[in-house]
Amino acid sequence: MPKTITILTPCYNEEGNVREVYERVRAAIIEAGEYEYEHIFIDNASRDNTLRELKVIAALDRNVKVIRNTRNFGHVRSPMHALYQASGDAVIGIVADLQDPPEMIVDIIRKWEEGYPVVIGVKAASDENGLMFWIRKQYYKLVNQLSGVETYENFTGFGLFDRRVVDIIKQFDDPYPYFRGIIAEIGMPHFEIPYHQPVRKRGITKNNFYSLYDLAMLAITSLSKVPLRVVTFLGFACSLLCVLVSLAYLVYKLIFWSRFSAGIAPLVIGVFLFMSLQMMFIGILGEYVGTIHTLVQKRPLVIEEERINFEHGPGQPLRDSVSDESILAKA
Repeated sequence: MPKTITILTPCYNEEGNVREVYERVRAAIIEAGEYEYEHIFIDNASRDNTLRELKVIAALDRNVKVIRNTRNFGHVRSPMHALYQASGDAVIGIVADLQDPPEMIVDIIRKWEEGYPVVIGVKAASDENGLMFWIRKQYYKLVNQLSGVETYENFTGFGLFDRRVVDIIKQFDDPYPYFRGIIAEIGMPHFEIPYHQPVRKRGITKNNFYSLYDLAMLAITSLSKVPLRVVTFLGFACSLLCVLVSLAYLVYKLIFWSRFSAGIAPLVIGVFLFMSLQMMFIGILGEYVGTIHTLVQKRPLVIEEERINFEHGPGQPLRDSVSDESILAKA
């Protein structure tokens, strides 16, 4: 009996890319060998024609399965929900913007067949803005240094995960999961395949400053207690500094009683310094409290509006392409 591969593709406003993703993934599965597969697209309530494109593809190929969310549940929760629906012996996550080359699926499957339960793509270089790529690299290094487990630098989630790994992920039962951290936490043997990330050809990125900041904070609060302990150490250090400065002023005043006037400037500077430190400390604590708040709410990852083709199991990939004419005819 042939092994089955599940491909997961989260998408939001990707009408210009979903058909090419489907075609290139299907071609890669055919090249990989005699595998049955399913390609699950989870649409985060796109406002363009993404769902229309997906419905046409799904009507022509029942190996394509579609989940439509009632609203945009974000780039953290939606892919994890799709992972829970996968039925394959191995699951491969690949984004819809084509910045993860689908042709790498062949090499990824080969390494899985060699016995690696986790095979990940690692960005060795990128055609994106040089400054942004450098910032991302520093972020990965920071997370790795702060984390209590060894994380995988420049790993964005693109890779293959064996059924054993998927079953373990389900046990985490996290309503707002940091997927890359979970993979590192599991700690199974893995193989890294470096690749050069191309620029997005169509559409615009859906990641803004807030979403990137949210992901960065999620990584730190999920994997590390270091910021909380840094706050504690800084609190002790500032208290000690206050005592030392107070003693120095007292001694100086006793020695130069009639000539030394401290003035109000040190008082104002000190007040603003400690107010800033307090606000920073409260912000760090707030991030951890917010993480706890999300965990205790136990909300579902997403709410589905509809699903397509899930009554069918994985099958052999179609050998004929889904042409533009076929899609127009079905539209």
